[in-house]
Amino acid sequence: MKVILREDVKDLGNMGTVIDVANGYGRNYLIPQNLAVEANPKNIKQLEHEKNIILAKAKKIRKSAEDAAEEVSKLSISIEAQSGEEDKLFGSVTAKDIAEEIAKQGIDVDKRKIILEEPIKRLGSYEVSVKIHHDVTATVKLEVTKAGSEEIQE
Repeated sequence: MKVILREDVKDLGNMGTVIDVANGYGRNYLIPQNLAVEANPKNIKQLEHEKNIILAKAKKIRKSAEDAAEEVSKLSISIEAQSGEEDKLFGSVTAKDIAEEIAKQGIDVDKRKIILEEPIKRLGSYEVSVKIHHDVTATVKLEVTKAGSEEIQE
């Protein structure tokens, strides 16, 4: 079954492309989810008309993602964490912690978009990748510092 994609679909294709998919996949998933329409002569003719609109929409989305990436790249955040000997943390700094710190700076980032190669378990400076769009990634400077133990002992 030939379909025209209305949105970008991971591992399948980009918005506006005509692709061949299994009948069940097209009828039961892509078309009901409004991700695609059947590629009949009427829809193909309409696609040619809407292609400029689709390209403009994709360009606008990419531009806004690049602007957001630029804003995120300017950030330098600091997280205080409890640590023991040899600067090892009690636990680790997670993507959720990083997302909360970025949110405090006024930029809302989903924790699932923060890419950590490995858990952060030591004090120090790190560069963390944030995936803004499927092909736009920003880097945030992260400083993990020791939490001050300013408790007054009597």
